[in-house]
Formats: sequence, C-alpha cells, structure tokens
Amino acid sequence: MTDQKRAPRSGGRTTERQVGRGIRAHRTDPRAARQFPTEGTAALRPKERTTAPAAGVPRLKVAPPLPVTGPRVPFVALILLLVVGGVLGILVVNTKIAENAFRVERLKETGSALDLQEQELRREIAQAQAPGNLTAQARKLGMVGGGDPAYIRLQDGKIIGIPKPGAGAPSVTSNQGR
Repeated sequence: MTDQKRAPRSGGRTTERQVGRGIRAHRTDPRAARQFPTEGTAALRPKERTTAPAAGVPRLKVAPPLPVTGPRVPFVALILLLVVGGVLGILVVNTKIAENAFRVERLKETGSALDLQEQELRREIAQAQAPGNLTAQARKLGMVGGGDPAYIRLQDGKIIGIPKPGAGAPSVTSNQGR
C-alpha cells in the first residue's frame, strides 16, 4: 500500500505516500522541512518552526473569547416590571371602560326619561293651543269675541276698515264681574 494511489474520501485530490516522505518524516527530518509544498491545501499551511521551543516553555495559543453575559438579575427584574406594569395597565383600562359603560347606560336612561317628559309637555302645549281651549281660556279672562278687524297697510300707513270694540256679555266664569 505504500506506492499505491488512494481514492479521495470527499472528492479531494489523490495523494501518494512515499516511504520516508510522510508527515512524520517532515516533522523530524530537518531536510524534509526545507521542502515546501506548492500544490493543494498544504501550500497554504503556515510554515513550521525550524527551531524547537524550549522544553519548559509552553506554546501560546489563542484562546476563544469569553462568552458575553450581562447581569441577569436586572434584566429579569426589568422584564417582570414590564409584564406587571402591562397587566396593571390593562386592568386600569378595562376598569375605566366598564365605568364608562355604566355611565353611558345611566345617561341613556336619563335621556329616555327626558324624551318622554318632552313629549308629554309638547302634547300639553298642543292641547292648550287648540282653538277651543284658547276660546275657553279667553272667556275665563273676561274677553269677548270682536267683530270685523281693521287692517293697516304698511306701505303708506293707511287704515283699512273701521275697528269696533268687542260686544257681548262676559262669560259666567270670568273674573270681571266681581
């Protein structure tokens, strides 16, 4: 298997393994480290150090950034405050809506009662303005029916007709005879 070509696992290029030129030989053999790959992803690999680090000195590595976490207690308190405030706001709005609904109902009942009172008063006024009632009220006050009336023409101020005083006996129920 050392001089055979392998089929790529994921569609990559085929590589040949040669004895003495593998990855292990590259790391340990100083001559192999001087040969630079020119094709494939190995060409993009950074250079390896030719000098080994000191035995007791650890290599520095880039550490991943710490996860950013904010203080959770103020955030949770803010969310709870918003939820409680929202619920209380909705409760106040619903209470005001119910209160206004009762006020509207009361005003509708008052309006209906006032409409009935207005209709009754209009009926009484219409009844009092009837010609028969006006005549009866006039007789109670001692008035008598007049004759033909006289007219004044407004263009020139001329009086047409002769006015005559009313004739007739006052009614029995009038206040003048006493």
